Amino acid sequence: MSQDRWQFTTLATIGTVAAVVSSLGAPLVPSIAAEYDVPLTTAQWVLTSTLIAGAVMTPVLGRCGSGRMRRPVILAALGAVLLGSLLTALPLGLGALIAGRALQGIGLALIPLVLAVARDLWTGSVLASRLSYLSVTTVAGAGLGYPLTAGLAQWLGLTGAYWFGAGLMLATLLLAWRYLPQVGDGPAPRVDLIGFALLSVGSVSFLLAVSQGEKWGWSSTPILALAVAGFVASATWVIWSRHPTPRTTRLVDLSLAGRRGVVGPNLVAFGVGMGMYALLTFAVIVVRADGSAGFGLGLSVAAAGLVLVPYAVLSVAGSRVALAVSRAVGPKVLLPTGALVFGSSLVMMALVHDHLWQVLTAMAIGGLGSGFTFSSMATLIVPHVPAAETGSAMAFNQLLRYLGFSAGSAVSVALISLFGGGAGAFAAAALTLAAVCVVSATLAVTVRGSRVG
Repeated sequence: MSQDRWQFTTLATIGTVAAVVSSLGAPLVPSIAAEYDVPLTTAQWVLTSTLIAGAVMTPVLGRCGSGRMRRPVILAALGAVLLGSLLTALPLGLGALIAGRALQGIGLALIPLVLAVARDLWTGSVLASRLSYLSVTTVAGAGLGYPLTAGLAQWLGLTGAYWFGAGLMLATLLLAWRYLPQVGDGPAPRVDLIGFALLSVGSVSFLLAVSQGEKWGWSSTPILALAVAGFVASATWVIWSRHPTPRTTRLVDLSLAGRRGVVGPNLVAFGVGMGMYALLTFAVIVVRADGSAGFGLGLSVAAAGLVLVPYAVLSVAGSRVALAVSRAVGPKVLLPTGALVFGSSLVMMALVHDHLWQVLTAMAIGGLGSGFTFSSMATLIVPHVPAAETGSAMAFNQLLRYLGFSAGSAVSVALISLFGGGAGAFAAAALTLAAVCVVSATLAVTVRGSRVG
């Protein structure tokens, strides 16, 4: 295989394996609760810690990995994920497991850097095709990670599943060490530590609020305090970022985030991100529910994981269809089309979920919409930002996507409870999230953004 193909394979492997390893948590939460004799709310932190770490580190790695620092930052991040994988696999207690899962979440922050490396290596139609593939690796990897996790846990036990993740990460780190190129030049960027602190507090407060709201009570003092802290910290970060000092580089260039061609993908990233994790949550709920609430197929954890396979496969297929459509009629139709297709999968999930084939079909449609949407993000954003800002611009888009993931996962369950539980509430919750996708499609068409940064 040529050097060019090895480089592309390396980038695709980094994105896919990081997503697979980061997803080694959701199907295992009940097993972790039983293994360590803790409530499900405590075991849920093996998911929450991963998502929080990914959200917080995404803009940081996007900025730190500029120019000549790109290769060392990627290798260091892969090393941190490998360390986290070892912590999860070793019998060191629940605290070490949660800490390890947080380190694994750093892998979610690598996609913007992978896309930046691709921009350095390729141009023209080759770049467009490879950006499309690489952009969907997180989605496909997460979709494959769920069934993989469920099967490994069933065959090898909890520890075996995490040792498998450690092995995957070691192989990925060795591959990156061998084939990841040294690209870019210029001085190492100075990290905006104040901006990092503000963004971290804002993101963590928001994610904690939406992830714990159902358990602590949406109107409880801790949740309201987190919401206020998140708003204040985020607003302060926006003000701070728009007035940088000469000695620091902004963590995210917000003038680029609102630029024409960039603002649309950013808005859709959050909205369809909500829909994506809501769909995954709804699928697991309907497959696992035993029918006592008026709906559910009563199948095993392994079956719940397997329903995500068509989602992962069609995500990749959707990225190929999106590329063909873009070449035929232009890229402007990609985001609204993807958001509407994804919304239709939630409508189907709401209205017909009495048989496994119906759930599988809804997941396949969702995968198609997801591939259409997320594969086009980089293709749409990259032409509108300077090459040196590619990592930072994509990192902000990825941050919005992770915030949407967390909100969708939490809000989907909260809506079922808010609507009163049962089959009717399940349908109402899914239709509500479908409406979010329709709004996202509308915003993608109507919001223009600024012409200059």
